[in-house]
Parts: sequence; structure tokens; C-alpha cells
Amino acid sequence: MDFLDFVSTRQSTRAFDVERQVEKDKIERILSAARLSPSACNAQPWHLIVVDDPELKNRVADATSARALGMNHFTKQAPVHILLVEEKVNLTSGLGGWVKQKDYAQMDMGVLAAHIVLAAHAEGLGSCILGWFNEPRIRELLSIPDTKRVWLDIAIGYGAQPLRPKKRKPLSEVVSYNGYRSDVQNKVKNTQ
Repeated sequence: MDFLDFVSTRQSTRAFDVERQVEKDKIERILSAARLSPSACNAQPWHLIVVDDPELKNRVADATSARALGMNHFTKQAPVHILLVEEKVNLTSGLGGWVKQKDYAQMDMGVLAAHIVLAAHAEGLGSCILGWFNEPRIRELLSIPDTKRVWLDIAIGYGAQPLRPKKRKPLSEVVSYNGYRSDVQNKVKNTQ
């Protein structure tokens, strides 16, 4: 399968097969792929916490759920949660971020999350990136210091839902060449 076909079949899974546990070797390969994720100045400003203990996993899932809002009600179905905790960046990444007023660590965490969900997909697993959760509760459950930021929780398991068609904007709306919205610029030039 080529890469475009591969990413076309990856989706955010919101229903997991509760009868199937995820094999440890698959989690290890996902973590190995995550470890190879690029980061600004090779800072690798992350720590990953794998939660696969059933009781603890359920408590973590409870901290992600907002039933009143209908959010993340499926998270207890996932047998594994991987929490992405931000660590300090190295000197060059921190200095560059300060000079350019960009949070490179946050960008790095996004790239890391992409590696995790694509590696999970390559293992035949479903995943869902969760940003809505009770961070103080997660910190308490997993003994994460108050000085650390928990950015994401990625629920992983065997998916139990059909592939959905992707709803994405067409390339012409999100891509331009040789300048911002050069298609609009070219239309203006062509009408003059």
C-alpha cells in the first residue's frame, strides 16, 4: 500500500473492541516509532506514559470523559492510553523558540502524536487523539509532577467501527504555490 492510500484509511476511532487486548509487542513497535519522531534541535521534549492496567486505564478514561457534553464517552473501551507529557526543551530549541516566539515543544508533541497514531494504524489498531481531559486528575492518577504539562492522551485498541469517508477541504482551498493564496492573487492579476 502506498502512503497516500495508507493515510486515507487511518481514522479517529471512537469505538473499540472491548474483547481484544493490544499485544505488548505492538505497543513496543508504536513506542519505537514514536521515539524516532523528529523534534526541533533534536530536543525530544517528551515523556510517554503507557497506561494498560485495566483499573487505572478506566480511571484515566473517566478523566477524559465529559458525558454531559457527549465528549469522549468511548474512552473506557480502549485497552491502552498513551499520555504525552511535555519535558524541557534543550538549550538551542528553547533559545530558538524564545527568539522566534514559537513554542517548538508543542509542535514537537503534535509530530510525536502523528507518529503514534500512524504507527498504531500500521499495526492494525485504531486510535484517537484526545485533548479534552481533566489534567489535574490525570496528573494525580499517574503521579505526574504539577510542573509538567500533559498535552495529549491517545486511546489505542482494535477498532470496532467501519471506515468513514474523509471530509476534507479540497487542495485548492488549503494549498497555494509561491505565495499565500496565490490563486486569489493570480485571479486578480488575470482580471486587470
